Amino acid sequence: MTTSTFDVFDRTCRSRSALENISGKWGALTLGALGDGPLRFNRLRRRVVGISEKMLTQTLRNLQRDGMVYRRASPANPPTVTYGLTPLGTEITTQVTAVLDVIARLTPDVLDARHHYDTRNCAGPGPT
Repeated sequence: MTTSTFDVFDRTCRSRSALENISGKWGALTLGALGDGPLRFNRLRRRVVGISEKMLTQTLRNLQRDGMVYRRASPANPPTVTYGLTPLGTEITTQVTAVLDVIARLTPDVLDARHHYDTRNCAGPGPT
């Protein structure tokens, strides 16, 4: 199937669920954290500060289902589970990481814009 078959702007397009899985806060941060290499579950949870165990589990399952993340269980005592990026996940994470980097770099500008907006719009309604 060619990529031209899918249109993320069409609300019925099946590509929307993959977009939701990677563009949400937890999906993007999980992919970004795995961009540095495979991690065990608890280390990944500590890296993605604020995510609950339940949400991380759900996020990882969604990303696995979409073919972006793999899960590797090692038969040790106790068993260890490691998560990492598949080739598809690596390609997508390159783009996600670029967005995360731009957000971090431009946060001062965003904060200035918010302050300007809030100052202008909190004064009450202007003349109509």
